[in-house]
Amino acid sequence: MVEDFESCYRAVQSRDPRFDGWFFTAVTSTHIYCRPSCPAQTPLRRNVRFYPSAAAAQRAGFRACKRCRPNASPGSPEWDARADVAARAMRLIADGLVDREGVSGLSTALGYSVRQLERTLQAEIGAGPLAIARAQRAQTARILIETTGLPMTDVAHASGFSSVRQFNDTVQAVFASSPTMLRSRTSLALHATADAATPIVLRLPFRHPLCPDNLFGHLAATAVPGVEEVVDGTYRRTLDLAHGPGIVELTPTPDFIKCRALLSDMRDLTATIARCRWLLDLDADPVAIDSLLGADRVLRPLVTKSPGRRVPRCVDANEMALRAVLGQHISTAAARTHAARVVTEHGAPVTDAHGGLTHLFPSPESLRNVQLAMPTKRREAFDALVEALDTQRLDLGPGCDRDEAMSVMSDLPGIGPWTMKVISMRALGDPDAFPETDLGVRRAAESLGLPATPATLHQRSERWRPWRAYAVQYLWSVDEHPINHWPPIA
Repeated sequence: MVEDFESCYRAVQSRDPRFDGWFFTAVTSTHIYCRPSCPAQTPLRRNVRFYPSAAAAQRAGFRACKRCRPNASPGSPEWDARADVAARAMRLIADGLVDREGVSGLSTALGYSVRQLERTLQAEIGAGPLAIARAQRAQTARILIETTGLPMTDVAHASGFSSVRQFNDTVQAVFASSPTMLRSRTSLALHATADAATPIVLRLPFRHPLCPDNLFGHLAATAVPGVEEVVDGTYRRTLDLAHGPGIVELTPTPDFIKCRALLSDMRDLTATIARCRWLLDLDADPVAIDSLLGADRVLRPLVTKSPGRRVPRCVDANEMALRAVLGQHISTAAARTHAARVVTEHGAPVTDAHGGLTHLFPSPESLRNVQLAMPTKRREAFDALVEALDTQRLDLGPGCDRDEAMSVMSDLPGIGPWTMKVISMRALGDPDAFPETDLGVRRAAESLGLPATPATLHQRSERWRPWRAYAVQYLWSVDEHPINHWPPIA
């Protein structure tokens, strides 16, 4: 259980939504667990227990509140920001690794024994990897039950359950309702079908505030034709998933991100949700970030003007790294053109009946021994990166060790500090990555009256730790660049 009882109880009394996902409130008199912002009457202090995860609350015998739906709250920011084994494990579980390869596959990916991993997660999260994956499967099942007409047998397997009985028992235990009862409550007219081509429409929650300008504006300005596009205020892109290609459409609204997913196989829904949340940095804690950055007199006006800036990330770290090297020393427009050519020649084709997406971004394997038209040094850097990724000497996946990845990358020819820090910020999710040599950062510093040499910028950035990657987003907002603009939310 969470030890800081008083702080948690005050958050529950104030129904503060900032703490949703940080911890969960369990009530012994009702055997229900809630998010801190649940609008129900505040339970008596003696009846309250606090848990660090939904899985821990479920393991202790509590079921999810039907009113506040705690499973649907934003995730804890810790699992994105931290780089230890517990956080790496949480990112891999969120990406569906336990569903695909079991706990043994998770332990192998992390380089730990199953017993060590169980012990670590039990101490940090209050539940083992199977219980955490089970809680995630339950939420995925609920989404499919309430938003599709898939038969329950298909829902069970698509959610990662090994049997229909396990699916029924878990849904009943977690939600105190059978799958059929959950579906009967939906207001949607669902037609029973097993057609995976039916889009799934989701609401991705986030902590307020959220500024969509730099987040979606950056994705739009750097979109690679064929892989990404923006249509009527919606960002669309292809996904290379474990069981086949997918397409997602993401649209910001005042209270959530609307996500429309078209998947080849429903078993990839869990990974799709995780990758979209990672792409848009939706589990960040903007109040904590802005509070620290806004204390700096130079950044304060920028934070006050557009609070809640996020770090635009990626859906595939290998793709992000390859694109970063492709775009070294050239303009954003030239980088898009060059990447589009690579995609057309080497990417796997996809069918998009609703837009102009044509390909998946090429995998490292498909780019081995490919002769690309670019300057010699950049081609050597690109080829070395492709080789390191394809042989798995360099691991940039959700469960990678960031320090080890940076160490391996530093040994590759032609990949300098700027490229490494951009990859660390956007592909690996390091909240403290700071590319002090970035031209946009230096121009912003000059206009704000700061010394703009890399050394002095690095020294100044010490006061922005551990959120320097977010400081970069505010500094980039100074320049009138297309990445800073996005249509107003309707």
